[in-house]
Amino acid sequence: MKIVRAFVVVLAAALTVSLVAGTASAATWSSSDRWGTWSNGGYTVRNNIWGNGYGPQTVWANSYSNWGVWANHPNTGGIKAYPHSERQVNRRLGSLGSLSSSFNVSYPNSGAYTTAYDIWAGNNAYEIMLWMNKVGPVGPIGARETTVSVGGHTWDVHRGSNGANQVFSFVRTSNTGSGTVNIKAVMDWIRNRGWFGDVTVGSVQFGYEITSSSGGLNFTTNSYSVSFG
Repeated sequence: MKIVRAFVVVLAAALTVSLVAGTASAATWSSSDRWGTWSNGGYTVRNNIWGNGYGPQTVWANSYSNWGVWANHPNTGGIKAYPHSERQVNRRLGSLGSLSSSFNVSYPNSGAYTTAYDIWAGNNAYEIMLWMNKVGPVGPIGARETTVSVGGHTWDVHRGSNGANQVFSFVRTSNTGSGTVNIKAVMDWIRNRGWFGDVTVGSVQFGYEITSSSGGLNFTTNSYSVSFG
């Protein structure tokens, strides 16, 4: 009985690896390198395994808009990676007539992670995170300030510091796998509270901030885009 069970476990693991390998090999680009990077259509896709105690992770992409990642990080706490797609903006907030993004993702209901935008401003002095969904024991930096409806969504707003920069985390009050976000409206709201001034918006990143995904989980970005003017 133990032998049969062991065989089933090994077979399941082999099948998982095979499926991941098949997805990656069928994609236009893939990488298991910790810092694997690919440029496409004015965007940059990154594997970005930046934390400690990480496991294997493979990112794949057909375009900046259609990409995904398979990750097998142990359940040990602490963020392991933030695979993402990024578009540079490099404009003053006050000079932007619009800044928005749309996304559609398929995400697992196990592990510990958030699907989130990471927006950098003021020469990386400010980090604005927009949590679109979260699973497992994860939480934002800083104290909760308020709940607000802005940018097309309702959020619990947290404000704090990671020791290197100020972090504003907008955690959606309910999970969603798709939508459009008026990022300029969110940033104008922050500015109107006096938390920063007419900052330069550097980059808009979107991806999966993964704490654990033991056994291997798939995260798929079906579509994603950033527009500004």
